[in-house]
Amino acid sequence: MTEKTGALAGTWETIKTIVYALLIAGIFRTLFFQPFWIPSSSMKDTLLVGDFLFVNKMAYGYSYASCPSIRIPALGVDIGADDFCGFLQRGEGRLFGGEPERGDIVVFRHPVDGRDFIKRLIGLPGDRIQVTDGVLQINGEAVELRADGVFTETFEPQGPQGSMPRCSNGAVGLGGECVKTRYRETLPNGVEHDILDIGDLELDNTGVFTVPEGHYFFMGDNRDNSTDSRVPQTSRGVGFVPLADIVGRADRVIFSSAGRSILAFWTWRGDRFFEKLE
Repeated sequence: MTEKTGALAGTWETIKTIVYALLIAGIFRTLFFQPFWIPSSSMKDTLLVGDFLFVNKMAYGYSYASCPSIRIPALGVDIGADDFCGFLQRGEGRLFGGEPERGDIVVFRHPVDGRDFIKRLIGLPGDRIQVTDGVLQINGEAVELRADGVFTETFEPQGPQGSMPRCSNGAVGLGGECVKTRYRETLPNGVEHDILDIGDLELDNTGVFTVPEGHYFFMGDNRDNSTDSRVPQTSRGVGFVPLADIVGRADRVIFSSAGRSILAFWTWRGDRFFEKLE
């Protein structure tokens, strides 16, 4: 074998190794777990901007939404799950399907633009959901709600998007202490979790939403700063989410970064490593 032939063979083996690795990674991500980086504050204080977690795709079975999506805005790349597996949208139900439960923290595809969202499942098919004076009502009954102190954070840009938190104590100024009132909410099936409140806002009073068959109603825990099912299905709102658009369940934070990049290890939050979600 000549030196040139040996070099070509070595290059070909390297290419095959990379291709195999990508295929294995793609299969693993499609069937088992999808990494998810929290970009917004809609699920505080359960999830913080910069939390990194894996979404369990086995929890509810598989649909077209289980296929990966690739979005790199800087390069103009926007390949959605429907581009990979859109043919599966014609079917009904899910392969090896399991029913989501009220209170689960769920990642789903936005029904309009296909972006990944993460919210808490509040309403099941057939439920009547309403918010009155900031209190969640399910099938005509107010959920149990009790005061649980305050949630405080620094008023400063957060995460890669540089978003600013909203505060119940007004305009505190950069570097000031931003405060939100915290409550402990108990859903009808006994699931307890924190919600945050910054005051009386538009979505603290809604009409009655009757969840259609095969759909679900989602809300963020940071109730006054969440784009969720309380707003009709548009590029701004979520509306009712079909079962087919559900990706999987989030169970645990792997690690968390308070900085602008996952690589800024000096900003990692040591107290959130492998934290179980509730």
